[in-house]
Amino acid sequence: MSEQDGMSLKDPSPDARYPDALGHPTELPPQEETDRHGGRPKGIGALLGVLGVVYGDIGTSPLYALQSSVKTVGSVEHPAQIGEVIGMASLIFWALMLIVTIKYVLLVMRADHNGEGGIIALMSLAQRVCQSSYFRWVFGLVGIAGACLFFGDSIITPAVSVLSAVEGIEIAAPNASPFIIPIALVVLLGLFAAQALGTGKIGRAFGPIMLIWFTTIAVLGVHGILLYPKILLAVLPWYALQFIVSHGTLSFLALGSVVLSVTGAEALYADMGHFGRSPIRYAWCFLVLPALSLNYFGQAAQIIVDPHTLANPFYHLGPAWIQIPLLILATMATIIASQAGISGSFSLCRQLIQLGYLPRTRIIHTNAHEEAQIYLPSLNWILAFGAIILVLSFQSSAALASAYGIAVTGTFLCTCVLAMVVFRRVFNWSAWSTGLVFGFFFILDGIFFAANVLKIPDGGWVPLTIACASTLIMTTWQRGRQLIRGRQRADAVPVASFLARLSQSRITRVPGLAVFLTSDPEIIPSALLHNLRHNRVLHDKVLFVTVLTLDQPDVRPDKRLEVKELSSNIYRIIVRYGFMEMPNLPLALSALHEINFDPIQASYFTSHDLVFRSKVPKMSLWRMWVFLYLLNNATPISEFFRIPPERVMEFGVRVAI
Repeated sequence: MSEQDGMSLKDPSPDARYPDALGHPTELPPQEETDRHGGRPKGIGALLGVLGVVYGDIGTSPLYALQSSVKTVGSVEHPAQIGEVIGMASLIFWALMLIVTIKYVLLVMRADHNGEGGIIALMSLAQRVCQSSYFRWVFGLVGIAGACLFFGDSIITPAVSVLSAVEGIEIAAPNASPFIIPIALVVLLGLFAAQALGTGKIGRAFGPIMLIWFTTIAVLGVHGILLYPKILLAVLPWYALQFIVSHGTLSFLALGSVVLSVTGAEALYADMGHFGRSPIRYAWCFLVLPALSLNYFGQAAQIIVDPHTLANPFYHLGPAWIQIPLLILATMATIIASQAGISGSFSLCRQLIQLGYLPRTRIIHTNAHEEAQIYLPSLNWILAFGAIILVLSFQSSAALASAYGIAVTGTFLCTCVLAMVVFRRVFNWSAWSTGLVFGFFFILDGIFFAANVLKIPDGGWVPLTIACASTLIMTTWQRGRQLIRGRQRADAVPVASFLARLSQSRITRVPGLAVFLTSDPEIIPSALLHNLRHNRVLHDKVLFVTVLTLDQPDVRPDKRLEVKELSSNIYRIIVRYGFMEMPNLPLALSALHEINFDPIQASYFTSHDLVFRSKVPKMSLWRMWVFLYLLNNATPISEFFRIPPERVMEFGVRVAI
């Protein structure tokens, strides 16, 4: 990137000190990292927080998962056989056990990156331990693919969750059924409009509500199990295997719906940095898993006793008097589930911006004391628009479920590939053990993904389209910035050459402190050259500042700054941030006590790239259009680095690519 950004793409090369020829940043050795999570909630507070943030998505899956699964083998008019229903319940139970309990809770959550989890943190960890630049590129592509699928999931989750909850009106108040879609749209609009307020105050209420939710679905599940106690045999894997063997191709189709029961499993890993692994594990093993299993078994038992309840087995579990309270509770639970997905997409987008995969965008902090509580207006309304379009297009949660599974299973596959590398290289597992364990999960995830590929015509194209569009945007942005950096390097003046000529020149030095942002500390920023060309003066004190985003979540305060005096009152400053942190350049530079940095007196000089198509273009016309749109709509550097705009002077620089 250019000096207007002061940022560059990450490269996990452990030997790098400054950006290389491509502008890739340095990284600190693992021992220099620090855990910034000392303020995590603990005890009951942590468990309630986990319930409200981590388990909202997977906790609301009973609203549609079993219904969608059983409908692959039967219907209200042609009921599924008892063995088929038991087999389906067994498949769901063992999906929860294998994918969520063993893969995520017991294994993947061990692979934290300085306390942080999620696909981007795992990608950075895998790249760090890999020596081959080719494989680092491959792992980066896998991580980006998983992140793009997560964005698709973030659009689908609010739509399917809210719609499935509101569909309870068909049971509680059948006459109001025509209002399902309008009510769902109102709830979605209210949900996305409320994002600007932040989740601080609302978040404290999430945990108790979800505790009531899991208790309620467990009690309803027990009520259903009492109708047909033999459904508890579904805990035996024999019934799942028997269903697969006896139904052949049909069982393959059924797996595409079974995977809906594990949606949200990635949230266990992604939110690990907020709570730590222990509260997440305890909440899953002692509350969430038992409650989900009981409810799924209860729904299955009820369908066996009365096949007509397949129309909406979740709401039929309760007596008539509980329908309206249950509808309200389910709606609240789905809003919480949607909120967790939306907040996760905000955090993921911020990480991608910090790592240079996306252009700068406006980021609003909704809590003065919590760095993680952020709001991205542009992304928020993109998600809102997508969710509303999905509700209007698919009209029901059952139809929309077809679009859900492929995003979830695609992310599972990406996580599995990266985890395989980390466990082999970081945890020193033998090749045999790594291949056996993660090879099994890769095959399992691959089967679930393949089953959902068959649903592409019915809605699976939605997350794939979103993922492909997101990947196209990221790769186009990277390519465009790479071409700009190459052009700038060709015209650059090395620092050493400039300083040698400066001592012999008659340039006038004027009072003041000038900060020049540059992505490469070894060359003179073009903003300085333009300032000399037009104003013919140089400030008494000059700082060349490079902001680096490392491939680690955060940076210790004592490792934030690196200062070197290049000449009399001319300094090179390296400012380091982790990909989970938001830059505040004036605040960081205020720690430069040795040079008496005064943020009120400092003037910041940047350059603005005026990009145009060269005679021999290196980008196709349509990609150039996409890149220029992203470049022209990027957030101003002063806002992104939190620099007072009145202290910024910007020079336009024409760049042909």
